[in-house]
Amino acid sequence: MTPMLYRRLGRCGVKVSVFSFGSWVTYGNQLDGSSASDCMTAAYEAGVNFFDNAEAYAKGASETIMGEVLAKSGWRRSSYLVSTKLYWGLHDGPNEKNTLNRKYLLQGIDGSLGRLKLDYVDLLYCHRPDPETPIEETVQAMHDIVSSGRAVYWGTSEWSAADIAQAWHLAERHHWHKPVAEQPQYNLFHRERVEREYARLYRDLGLGTTIWSPLASGVLTGKYDQGIPPDSRGALKGYEWLAERVSDAAKIAAVRRLAPIAKELGCTTAQLALAWCAKNPDVSTVITGASRVAQVRENMGALEVLAKLTPDTMAAIDAAISGPKDA
Repeated sequence: MTPMLYRRLGRCGVKVSVFSFGSWVTYGNQLDGSSASDCMTAAYEAGVNFFDNAEAYAKGASETIMGEVLAKSGWRRSSYLVSTKLYWGLHDGPNEKNTLNRKYLLQGIDGSLGRLKLDYVDLLYCHRPDPETPIEETVQAMHDIVSSGRAVYWGTSEWSAADIAQAWHLAERHHWHKPVAEQPQYNLFHRERVEREYARLYRDLGLGTTIWSPLASGVLTGKYDQGIPPDSRGALKGYEWLAERVSDAAKIAAVRRLAPIAKELGCTTAQLALAWCAKNPDVSTVITGASRVAQVRENMGALEVLAKLTPDTMAAIDAAISGPKDA
């Protein structure tokens, strides 16, 4: 197996595995403690050192499951990084959901650390922008969390380039800890924000990215070509919106056009799509998900594909996604 590659998180000194492991959808929905442990262990043994979570995933259960796995793992705390996110909340009070106000953030991190059974997280995200809270209030609260030792770094998720820049410059002005990373969606079907909107931030601010949904919720695996399998996340109760997304006929057709390219490289379409994301030098880590150990191992196989992505192959992938041109 190809050894894991590690990249700096933007301009930070810390290095993250180019492929990481996340718990969205699976933990608490598709995986229990023992299955989660098996998947995380397989990822860790493959060189993964970055594990992603969020307060809102499975309403806190995802953090609890991951925390139990980590507590029993025996792994050195210095050998892995854990991230979590705050915004959606777990309760319905006016200061307990859909907010980045100071009160919520300072209490939310304590709740997450309790569920994760950790003294600190390595990266804490503001899970979405909050237009009702001044950015300055949010940035100062995140600075205070980092200064208190409850997080090592902080970042954003699905913020606009303008808001990220404003937060960074506010921190610069006040000598606060700056946001170091953004967690955006990025895959062959969703490229604009990472490739264009954030382009100046990589150079000017040293922004790192920990991208999510590299397989477009599973569409890029090809498993939805013949409908929605009953054991897939597309069939989960409460994820009907996902079922609609993975049934997009144009995207399914594009994945079929990718299949010959993957076959020529000796890989699956999923591995091709993961390697394509990692080929972007502005991507610090590609967050993968899995509900079975076999999926973890398949995902890690994308490392072997990465070196095969020549300019000609990348152009062929672009053409396959774009589809045939009208005469």
